Amino acid sequence: MIQAVLTDIEGTTSSLSFVKDVLFPYARERISAFIANHRHEPEIASELAEVSRLAGRNLSLDETAALLIEWIDQDRKATPLKALQGMIWESGFRNGDFHGHIYADAARKLRDWHAAGLALYVFSSGSVHAQKLLFAHTEFGDLTPLFSGYFDTRVGPKQEPAAYRAIAEQIGATPESILFLSDICAELDAAREAGMHTTQLLREGIPPCGGSHASAHNFDEITVLHQEIPH
Repeated sequence: MIQAVLTDIEGTTSSLSFVKDVLFPYARERISAFIANHRHEPEIASELAEVSRLAGRNLSLDETAALLIEWIDQDRKATPLKALQGMIWESGFRNGDFHGHIYADAARKLRDWHAAGLALYVFSSGSVHAQKLLFAHTEFGDLTPLFSGYFDTRVGPKQEPAAYRAIAEQIGATPESILFLSDICAELDAAREAGMHTTQLLREGIPPCGGSHASAHNFDEITVLHQEIPH
């Protein structure tokens, strides 16, 4: 029986274009000034030190900013970059510069599943802080009360089965009782290898993975839950 749903964000609950065309440029434009203005704050200093560690040498502030911008352009899933982006996006959300994009079908079904007793979790390469900001500031209102927990790459890379086993352990559920939703085949493969059920979202022209993964064009088409929602 499916007892929990673990969902990706980009391309799954939310538009790929929102992340790439709105959030990434917003952070790219502001990241140099942000780290210059906040570099002495302990949380920021810790992330900047991690950037230097990943680069393999101590970086100047200008070098750090240049590397972070390069990582944004490459859509690199670097944990310190994701943390810093989340801090920058916070001001954008709070100032009303944009709302977190959520597909209407996703917002509706997440509410339905929560009401039916399913535990809902998020696993995204974006930081937990950024995940909460996105779901807190949607056109459908604050959706964060629907979720029981959030996970980012600190639990492990999204394309490695160990990350999904760690998530199952942390939420106290067997992998076999969890449904993972994503648009990325390698992530679905990793979750399936860890023992989870999987469904691929085929939004915005995403090609199907095939194989052992179920597929759906939107949340309304997700069928694996229909006979298995606990009551």
